[in-house]
Formats: sequence, structure tokens, C-alpha cells
Amino acid sequence: MLTQCNQEAFEFHPLGQRQVRGQFDGGTITTDAGGLLLREVEKRTGIIAQFAACFRDHRDPERIEHTLKELVAQRVYALALGYEDLNDHDQLRHDPLLAVLAEKADPTGASRVRERDQGKALAGKSTLNRLELTGEVVGEEERYKKIAMDQAAVDRLLVEVFLQAHREPPPEIVLDLDATDDPVHGNQEGRFFHGYYGHYCYLPLYIFCGEHLLGARLRPSNIDASAGSREELERIVGQIRQTWPDVQITLRGDAGFCREELMVWCEQHQVDYVWGLAKNERLKAEIAPELEHVAEEYARTGQAARVFKEFSYQTRESWSRARRVIAKAEHLEKGSNPRFVVTSLSPEVWEAGALYEELYCARGEMENRIKEQLALFADRTSTAWLRSNQIRLYLSSVAYLLMEALRRLGLKGTELAKAQCTTLRLKLLKIGALIRITVRKVWVSLASGYPYQDLFRQVCLQLRALPLRL
Repeated sequence: MLTQCNQEAFEFHPLGQRQVRGQFDGGTITTDAGGLLLREVEKRTGIIAQFAACFRDHRDPERIEHTLKELVAQRVYALALGYEDLNDHDQLRHDPLLAVLAEKADPTGASRVRERDQGKALAGKSTLNRLELTGEVVGEEERYKKIAMDQAAVDRLLVEVFLQAHREPPPEIVLDLDATDDPVHGNQEGRFFHGYYGHYCYLPLYIFCGEHLLGARLRPSNIDASAGSREELERIVGQIRQTWPDVQITLRGDAGFCREELMVWCEQHQVDYVWGLAKNERLKAEIAPELEHVAEEYARTGQAARVFKEFSYQTRESWSRARRVIAKAEHLEKGSNPRFVVTSLSPEVWEAGALYEELYCARGEMENRIKEQLALFADRTSTAWLRSNQIRLYLSSVAYLLMEALRRLGLKGTELAKAQCTTLRLKLLKIGALIRITVRKVWVSLASGYPYQDLFRQVCLQLRALPLRL
């Protein structure tokens, strides 16, 4: 962000005979020059522009200094760059680099109408919070909160960005579902104490396909982990099949999603599934000989032992039919470790061991994607209302879409091709630079000591080689 000019000097411990002195007199300097790469991503994907189109601006056009698209861009870029709070923007609004990212025509702010705003090209927190705090319906008497978001449009956008990322329809995709805790520390609407996590929280539902985020739904925590999953899947699968009618879809999740409603829905809509299945005495009895065998093998070798078995199984009350269950009988240093999954996939498509080890266990990668959401402040749900906290979740989700596109388009073939968002921010976006703005140019003098110059150059060239989005 911008370094403000201040003539106060700071004396530090000397270096030999040399004094070490610091002053805030470096001029117009930013710490986020790598954000220009995100702008190149936006020019080729239109992610922020499409997100901005999900809002409706009811403000008086004659009194607008910050357009809707500029406000949305400012907020999303700041999240990607590591600024989680609206309060941060009272300083960030001075930063001409962020103003360039947000497409401000005058990144210096010199042309602002009011004298007190001159030099501040961007919006402050009081203007930005209208993105979050406006209700679904804007009343005629409302004076300030006049920027309303269409949640259904944002839901469609998350899937649309996924579809746009593929030139050709893939033959098959796997959708991962997972719930996580989002701790809250106030009296937010919808907060409840969750016994498993041991604190007050929300219980957001995430749906991914690989690294692509398809759904992010903020929910109260006094519900089953699978609550609302069928409705989300109906929407997402329906939208995908409108574009890719022949794609084979498999759902994957832990035992929290092993519910009759979901399995029946999948079976009725030609969607496959593989869910974790909570162990019980009946299931363990099915693999008693295998558990005894692996225990003996462990005692003989001192090494972890496992075997797989499949069988048909039906609960006594909750399931409407028998289904294929795959069991892992395993013995580790800590003792017996049986695990079970239920699936609609046939043995001809996936044999038992491969289905468990290669397909089901791969769902663990989704935990890394959820960690990336937290790195982009998806857990900053501190407003009083569930709707506005959902909007904050969407803002973080779009920041993730932008970072994922940077990784997919700009970092392909580089050492950071699989790096998480925090690493990308630290190594690629956080670059010091001197900013000089003239009538015809914006000069960005990047720090000569930046250690990843070759990587930056490669990413920039790869992005510039891609066609612009019209």
C-alpha cells in the first residue's frame, strides 16, 4: 500500500560506523505491484466484471463518483492482496496502484469533486460497505444502501466461470462436497454452538471440482452437515448439463453426506457417488475375518497391513435399498482402523482397492482448497446479518476465482503451478514499486532486489499471450 510522507526519522542500531536511519519520505510507493498480474488475468477472464453484473445499482447516476464495477474490483483485489477489513480501505484509497487495478480513470484522485477527497482515488469503508449491507429489496426511502446483490446470479456465476475455463467438455468430472466450521465471536444472525467443534460458528458448505469453486453457501451450524446439499446439487448439476449434456458426474464426500436423500437423488439423475460410511457393529462384523488377518500380519511384520473387501449392505431403517459397500480392514501401530465407503460405481468401473485409495482418498485435496478460502478471509463473517455475511463469503470466493485463474493461466509450467494462494501472494503479488503517473503513462518501477524476477517475467508473458475477453 501507499507509503505516506512523514519527515519523522527513525534511528536504528548502527551498521559498523554507519548510522541506520529511516523516514517515510520515499514518495508514492506501493507494496502490491504484483497485483498487475491479477489485472491481466481479469482482462482475459472477466471474472470481476461478471461478478459486478450480479449487483443492481439504485444510486443517483448524477452523484456517483465510484462506479459499481470499480467498487467491486477494489474490494476483490484488496482481498486477493491480503487486506481483509473494510477499515483497511481508508488507507488503501490513497494507493494509485490499487486505483489502476480498479480501472479508475484518474488514479491520483486529483479530480475528485470534493476538496477533502482529492488525492484519494478510491472509495473508503463507508461507501464500500453498501455492497454488503444493502437488503435484497431496496426501498424508495432508503438513502444510502442502494447496491443490491442478486444471490442467484452469483451462484450461477461460480459455475459459469468453471465452464468457461474449459475449451472442450471433459468426459467426466468429480464434485467434492465438504462442510467446515466458521467461528463467530459476536451475536451474528444464525450463530449456534456446535458440539463437535466446541464453539459458536457457522457451517458453510463448499462444492469444488478439482481447484474450481462451484458453490459456497453460508449456513447456520444447528443443522446436519448435508443440509441443503441436494438443492445445491440440483442447481449446479443442472447448469453443468445444460452446457455439457453428456458429461459423467461423480459426487464425493465424507460420511456427513451419506444420506438416503442424496443417494436416491443421484440414482434418479444418473449421477454417481462415493460417500464415506460411518462404521457400526454390523459393518465391522462383515469384515471380522479380514480384521483378524491384518492384525496377525501386523504382529508378524511390524508393518501396517490392509486388505479390501466389498459386499452388499442395507441399513435396517434409513436406506430404501441395498448398495455396494467397500471396506478397508487395516491394522496400524495404534490398532485396528476399519473404514467404509458406499458407492454407485460398479466393480467393472472401479475395483474395491483402487476406488478407495485412488478415488475416495483423493477427496482430501479439497481440504487444501478450503484452507485457501480462509487465506482469502472467507471466515471474516462479522456483520450482524446472515445475508451480509454471505455476501462477504461471495467476495472472498470471487477473489479465489481470480487467484485460481492466475495459477491456471499464468503459472502453468512454473515452480508455483500448484502453490497455494498465500504463497502466490507472498512471492508474486507483494512487490515494492515506485509509482509515477503522467498524462500519458503510469510508470511502475518494480524493486530491483525482487528475488523472483524471472518467474514474474514468465507469468507476465504467458498471460499477455492469451486473448483478451471482449
